[in-house]
Amino acid sequence: MSASRGPVRRRELAFAAVLALVFGAAPTVGDVGACGQQATPLDEATFAAQRKALDCQKCTECHLTTQTCLDACNPDKPSDVAWPSTCFPLDHDGVVCIDALEAASCSTYASFVSDVDPTTPTECDFCLDVPEGGITTGDL
Repeated sequence: MSASRGPVRRRELAFAAVLALVFGAAPTVGDVGACGQQATPLDEATFAAQRKALDCQKCTECHLTTQTCLDACNPDKPSDVAWPSTCFPLDHDGVVCIDALEAASCSTYASFVSDVDPTTPTECDFCLDVPEGGITTGDL
């Protein structure tokens, strides 16, 4: 009996490890909801400075030389981050965006700072293009 007990425990451990991996692989706490937190507007100037610094850091690390990268690393150039007056992102939106940018690979980041047709990660696309007058029921 004792000889058969060893392999069973290994199988049990392997099964437990697989379960932990499957059910433990989830979004970072806070990146989905923000339950219980006060909704705080995202400060445009603070976010723009963070994004400019991160763009410069990633461009340097990844050896990217686009004009966007040159501007991001130029302390005399202002950030080009801005959103329309109809957009009201929350601080949490900015945190999730910065986290996604930090996690991006060099090839992915190259698409974000492309001078030709830059892409935007979905985590950073928090401003829908809403007309200044707002949305009417006919627009839906």
